This record gives sequence, C-alpha cells and structure tokens, in this order.
Amino acid sequence: MSLGDFLQKAMSQWMREGGPQDDIILTSRIRVARNLEGIPFPVLQTDTHADEVIRVTQSALAKTQIPDVKFEFVRCSDMSALERQVLVEKHLISPDLAEQVKHGAVALSDNEVISIMVNEEDHLRIQCIMPGFRLQEAWNLANSVDDELEGILAYAFHERFGYLTACPTNVGTGLRASVMMHLPGLVISDNINRMLSAVSQVGLMVRGMYGEGSEAAGNVFQVSNQITLGESEEEIINNLTGVVQQMMDHERAARHALVQHNRSALEDRVGRSFGILAYARRIDSKETMQLLSDVRLGIDLGIIKGVSAGILKELMVMTQPAFLQKYFQQELLPMERDVRRAALVRERLRLDDAEVQ
Repeated sequence: MSLGDFLQKAMSQWMREGGPQDDIILTSRIRVARNLEGIPFPVLQTDTHADEVIRVTQSALAKTQIPDVKFEFVRCSDMSALERQVLVEKHLISPDLAEQVKHGAVALSDNEVISIMVNEEDHLRIQCIMPGFRLQEAWNLANSVDDELEGILAYAFHERFGYLTACPTNVGTGLRASVMMHLPGLVISDNINRMLSAVSQVGLMVRGMYGEGSEAAGNVFQVSNQITLGESEEEIINNLTGVVQQMMDHERAARHALVQHNRSALEDRVGRSFGILAYARRIDSKETMQLLSDVRLGIDLGIIKGVSAGILKELMVMTQPAFLQKYFQQELLPMERDVRRAALVRERLRLDDAEVQ
C-alpha cells in the first residue's frame, strides 16, 4: 500500500482536515464521564458487572438515532496490543483503557470524531474530537450522544452533586473540555512558563499532548478545565474559550516579534529543521516532534512553501511507535523504528513535493 493510500485509510478526521484557528489550535476535544446506576465503578466491579456494562451499552448504541453517525463496537480483548496502542496514539482511547484487556471496550464512529470508552475509570467516557478551534461544536455533538444514551440508560446522578464519577474531580458535569495548542512562539521566546503559570491560576490545567503524565513534545500543549462541580457546561466551555483566545493572541504576538526582530535566525532554524527531516536516515520520536514543530511554524509564517500545514498533526501520530509498526506491518526494535521513522518522514515530504510540481 502506498503512503498516500495508507494516509486516507488510517488518519482520523482531526488528523486529515483543518479547522478554525488551526495555525495554533490543532484539535478541540470534549469528554464526558458517566456511570450506570446500580453498578459498582470499574475499580470495584466484578467480571459480571463489566460484562453487563458492555452489554447494555452496546444495546443502547444500537438504538440511538444520531444523524450520519454509525458506531463500530469492539472489545479490547478482540484487539492486539499494537492495535490498542494505535488507538491511543490517534487519541481515540486512553492509555488506561488500552490496558483494560479483559473488561474494556470502545465504540468508534465511522469518521472517528466520536469515541465512547467503556469500563475505563468510569463506565462510559464519551469523547468528541474535532480539528481546529471548535469547542462549542464538539460539545453540541458530544451532548447529543450523551442525551441519546441517557434516554435509554439510567445514569448515576445526585440532585446536589450532579453526575457521579469514580474520581471526585470529575463529579458534577463530568465534563473535560480541552484544546491541543501548538505554541512554538512562546517557547522560543522563553515566555511559555509565565503563560502556563497564569493559566493555572484561572482554574485550567496544561499537560502534554497525550494528557496526564505526558510531556509537551514538539511545543504541543493540551489545555483543559479542572473544575467540573459548581459550574455549568456552558460556563466551563466559555471560560476555556476565553483563556485560549488570550493564549492565541500572545502566541501570535510572539511569532510576530520573532519575525520582526530575529528573522534570519528564525529562517535558519526552520530551514535546518526541514533539511534534517528531508534527508535524515535515522531519527527518534522526540527529535522528530521538535523538528516538525519548527517546520509547521515555518509553514504558518510563509517561510516554507509547498508543504501541507497538516503535516504536524499527521506525523506527530504516524511517527509514534505503534503507528509506525502498523504502517510497515512488522514489529520493530527501537533502532529499527528510528530508521523507518526517518524513511516515513522523507516519503511524506516527497508526497507534498510531487503535488506542488
């Protein structure tokens, strides 16, 4: 299979398509945590409980009527470890669910915009992920799925506290709204720490691109709400939207300053990064992400032409270990992955070059 064919089949919509403000906002994601009434949380459930959650969820999904959405339901035990890790790298399931081989399951919409994790930390985690700055649109879709399921399933709900969840920090709305941001301007200008400190003081959380416990590789940061109790869903989304808008303003100002005051150094940095990606024969994932960040910045600022702006989103997933092995259809040792990763990046760059010519 050619790389072009593989890209069309393997990429989720958020990887393949652009969206509003996507020079900085790579994705918008909504996730709601729900549990079923009368069944212990996953940490306490038996095999029988877990099977019951899977059964009733699969049955409920078959009855939902969401326009243009069809779900494929699959248990974790029916996937290989590599297949589960690919879903993690595509941000469709969490690392925790990937380890729930016995009890876990996931329902994926055909375009992979919606994923519903079953028996992760909570019975259900409904996720909607879209390209660009589309928090409200993602919430509307996730909410419609949630409403459909709530019309069939009995959720664990308390009149005072709201939706009940395994972790107390999710009690209330059960809502986690987040955006994945590319912030090279703030990093290069040494303003990122001050910005992240300010964000944490207004009730938001900043993590790496794979969420809790991950580092911000390639200048990509995930910004999300911390508070789920005492605020409505709309208030949570509006607060996050306002802060993210300010962060985008600061990032654009930082990029403008780099161009105005140190353009030659910036062009040299971007050009060197592009050259390494275009010709390297071996490269690890961390260096790949940093170089891709530089190249994407160069594309956004007009320094690099003829290369798709979506290359950062595509390759930040495709160059991860499991995805690489899926593409090359074989298990690879770390050094072998570094060689194949470099080859994949070179091939991806040649695709754009062929289209330009």
